[in-house]
Amino acid sequence: MSEKMRSTSEIIGREGVDDLEAILSITNTDVDEALHTVHSNYDTIFTWDYEKGTRPKLDKLYEKAKKSQWNAQTDLPWETPVDQEELVVSGAMSTGGFGTGMDLSDSPFAKWGEKEWIRLGVEAQNWTLSQFMHGEQGALVCTAKIVESVPWIDAKYYAATQVMDEARHVEVFAKYLDDKLSGHYPINAHLRLLLDDIIADNRWDMTYLGMQIMVEGLALAAFGFMHQMTTEPLLKQLLRYVMSDEARHVAFGVLSLQEYYQQLSSSEMRERQEFAFEAAVRMRDRFLQQEVWERLGVSAKEIVPLLDQVPERRVFQTMLFSKIVPNCKKLGLLDAADGWLRDRFTEIGVISFEDWADTGEEYDALQAEPGSAAVA
Repeated sequence: MSEKMRSTSEIIGREGVDDLEAILSITNTDVDEALHTVHSNYDTIFTWDYEKGTRPKLDKLYEKAKKSQWNAQTDLPWETPVDQEELVVSGAMSTGGFGTGMDLSDSPFAKWGEKEWIRLGVEAQNWTLSQFMHGEQGALVCTAKIVESVPWIDAKYYAATQVMDEARHVEVFAKYLDDKLSGHYPINAHLRLLLDDIIADNRWDMTYLGMQIMVEGLALAAFGFMHQMTTEPLLKQLLRYVMSDEARHVAFGVLSLQEYYQQLSSSEMRERQEFAFEAAVRMRDRFLQQEVWERLGVSAKEIVPLLDQVPERRVFQTMLFSKIVPNCKKLGLLDAADGWLRDRFTEIGVISFEDWADTGEEYDALQAEPGSAAVA
């Protein structure tokens, strides 16, 4: 295994983490294609050791997963009416009105009226739920790969339940977009690059790290933020169901990798740190929503610096890492290899989350019984 340590530009494709022009230069080139193929070459592992419960914590998680299945078609009140435009207006009014917190003079927003602001809100919601849907399909594919490649029977059992969970999540977000919202967006280019990297890597623990810890960890934080902010009852209940599943999924990653990473060398841990940093930056980049600005005919390069003036947006972008950082710490990734990942997370302003509860500790509090009013 190579001892060569990669530079920031080699890891994320640019020298400056906040280089807006470089971030926006990454775009999708096959948005009209229905299929996307990623080549991967990894070992499929059979185990002839069928002793259930050798890893008691994974076995306990598997038993909980079997009891926590829910039906996307019948356990949610799909008859609930959703008025996207009214939700946009009421959300803006609750924070002081459209454009609050930004200096709109000499900006593309300067001549906007309520109609344009409402359209932005509608498109942003369509975009956000579309990316959740695409990310859930990434999780579906990755977890199916974990079933094949992880060497432990307890992990295979649990991962099989997660495949069902992820299929349900893709289904539920697609149904919400189709039945309640007003349009899909293609996958964001930065998210697609990350999913491609996770799928293409042939090491089973990298699939865990990329999906279970990074992508699912960010999703859990994003779902929690949206659940707190939305006043739409169907979406609120949908997210609560999904969050209960996601907490299990991230806990699965933490429990599995904690054991495995204790066996790795310093150089091997550095590779995992670099992978985690690349994933973190790509996920942060995706939230610039460049596809929305393109659809609205607005320059993202002009708009993004304005949006960074809004305190709520800065809080949201930082809070996305509230699950990732403590989980990385529990896995030993923050301080391995002379604290390289700690330094990177400090540079992007998220190290303050290191002492927050990791997902393994939080899991019990986030459980919900299918069909219970408690999930609403």
